[in-house]
Amino acid sequence: MSRIDESKDFIPVRIAILTVSDSRSLEEDRSGQVLVDRLTEAGHVLADRKILPDERSEIADQLRAWVANPEVDVVISTGGTGLTGRDVTVEAHRDVYEKEIDAFGTVFTIVSMQKIGTSAVQSRATGGVAGGTYLFALPGSPGACKDGWDEILGRQLDFRHRPCNFVEIMPRLDEHLRRK
Repeated sequence: MSRIDESKDFIPVRIAILTVSDSRSLEEDRSGQVLVDRLTEAGHVLADRKILPDERSEIADQLRAWVANPEVDVVISTGGTGLTGRDVTVEAHRDVYEKEIDAFGTVFTIVSMQKIGTSAVQSRATGGVAGGTYLFALPGSPGACKDGWDEILGRQLDFRHRPCNFVEIMPRLDEHLRRK
């Protein structure tokens, strides 16, 4: 089972938060605030935070900008993962991914099933990697953001998490882009 190895030092990562919404302002963004609160409480650094409308090209452009920014290690978006016509966050993420982390969506669904039952099938949480940066898309509810952070990302973004974690392989994510 997973555990925290207290003999290892915590390594903070720099995380950007993107809320995708046609109607929310920063003051009304409870889901984004859940993620900001949790990542800072864990000891990570908030690298940036933005709110964008449900526009695929705008979302993808912002993801690419953060991927190109050496001050951002991880991007977590919230919102736009559902099934309606305006829900385009997953497609925007996939426009940017070099590799998709297929199991992220599966594990998120398993976690969600325990909380909301079969309603979990209506979410399309996703994760991937581009340019050495992790990208994750969570649903736009505070509960989903809590579940995504508490049950998956908080653990995988902690270098001390065993048997393995995302942070320990971070230096190798872009090895295919470097000269040999």
